[in-house]
Parts: sequence; structure tokens; C-alpha cells
Amino acid sequence: MIVSNRKTLAIAATSLLIGLIVLGLKFLAFSVTGSIALYSDALESVVNVVTALVALGAVRLAQRPADAALPYGYHKAEYFSAVLVGVMIVIAAILILREAAMSFMAPTLPTAPAQGLAISLAATAINAVWALVLRRHGRAVRSPALEADGKHLMTDVVSTIGVLAGLGLVYLTGWAILDPILATLVALNILWSGWGVIRESVGGLMDVAVPAEQQKTIRDIIATSAEGAIEAHDIRTRQAGKLIFIDFHLVVAGTMSVDDAHAICDRIEAQLRRAVDDVQITIHVEPENKAKHAGIVVV
Repeated sequence: MIVSNRKTLAIAATSLLIGLIVLGLKFLAFSVTGSIALYSDALESVVNVVTALVALGAVRLAQRPADAALPYGYHKAEYFSAVLVGVMIVIAAILILREAAMSFMAPTLPTAPAQGLAISLAATAINAVWALVLRRHGRAVRSPALEADGKHLMTDVVSTIGVLAGLGLVYLTGWAILDPILATLVALNILWSGWGVIRESVGGLMDVAVPAEQQKTIRDIIATSAEGAIEAHDIRTRQAGKLIFIDFHLVVAGTMSVDDAHAICDRIEAQLRRAVDDVQITIHVEPENKAKHAGIVVV
């Protein structure tokens, strides 16, 4: 776990460094060409740097152990980070739309096409590789901040490829008006990306349940490992960063001893921990007169 946490922090820190490098390259491409579309692409990279900075802070905070103030831990800090990332993405899109609107009034052809396109293409290649690293590691450790960062970078890659293809068309046709049109399309794509990040992060803040497939696994484990009990009901799950919380009521015979009931709980918890990583389990034991006959019948 400690090694995984250190690796996550190292990846988050590397994201900030890569974001600064790509930002420099994209603004260089804009300064060489004067293209409003490349300017919009560079402006999105400012958001990438802010995103990486916020993600680094959130990942560090999320790894703090639970304490008296936050007894369930700091894992939800990453969801706040992801929401902030989504808001920053939306702000970037609005700024790009503003620049595009001004350019529509007096469109001009970009200059030095070959140099500008080559610089932007190099920056895009760096982003593409790093986006894959972020998404893969983010999914592996269930880090909303890193996943949000990776998704945004991949959106940046797609929009940049569109911009480069469009600028090639601008140079071939001489239609300067295509430059602000491309910037507008980039802004709309960024807006959609920002909305997706915010929507997913808000779900985490609202204690969203684990996916249906994982819920089925949890219910099956309870049903098959609770021998000696009568039923389990009111099974609930929620996610908070990489942590998963499971709680339910376990009905046993009223005459069962505390030791025997506790042994059943221990057996269920052991099986759940084998199947679900980073899980916190709470079981409320009840006598048989509390049975609801609507939960899991123990097999």
C-alpha cells in the first residue's frame, strides 16, 4: 500500500512537470503561427497545469490516515479536486469562445505553418502517452483525481488533432475564417469534457453505490459465507475515492451466543475482503424477530 501511494504521488507530480512542458510547447506553436485555434489549444494546456496541481494536492490529502476530525478518512478530497478540474475546464472553454468571437470579426491567416504544426504535434504526442499512463494508474488505484486528469488530457489530444487537421485545411484553402471556427469547435468539445468530469465527481460526493456487477458479487459472498445465520437485509454500498463501504443487517437465531454470531461476521468479512480491495465493513446483528424476509436468504 505504501509503495502504491508513493507511486501515485510520483505520477501526480510528474503530471505537473509534463503539463508545464506541454504548455510551453503549445504557446510556442501559437507565437510562431498567430493561429487563434492554436491559442485556444494552448489555453487549454493552462487548465492542464492547474488540473495537475490540484490533483497532486488532492492525492496527497486523500492519503492522510483517518483521524478524530474525519474518522472515515480523507478519500473524498479527490472528488472535490475533480469537481474543481471540471469547473476549470468550463472556464477555459468560455475564454476560448471569447477569443474565437473576436477573431470572427477580423480573421487572419496563420503564419509559419510547418513549424507551428510540428511543435504542436510533439506536444500532443507527449500528452497522449501520459494520458494513457494516468488513466491506467487511476483506474488501478481508484483515484478520481488521476482519472479526471487523464480523461481531460485525452480530450486535449483529440481536440488538438482536430485543430491540426483543420489548420492544414486552412493553409491549403486560404480560408482564414476556418481558424476561429476550429477554436469554437475546440471550446465546445472542452465544455462537454468538463461537464462529464463534474457529473462523475458529483456522483462520488453523493455516496454513489458500487457498480451493479460488484453489488452482485458482494451479495453472493454474503449469501454463501453466512452459514448459521438466517438472512441479511438492508445491504448498502458506497464509494469514497478508493475506499468502498459495505453495511448490512445480519439476522441470527435469538438463542445464538454472541461468540457464534461474531464468528459468522468474521467469516463474512474475511470473504468480502478477499474479493473487494480497500473495503470497510459494518454488520449489525439482529435476532430472528427482526427478519424482513426481503433480503438475502442464507444458503
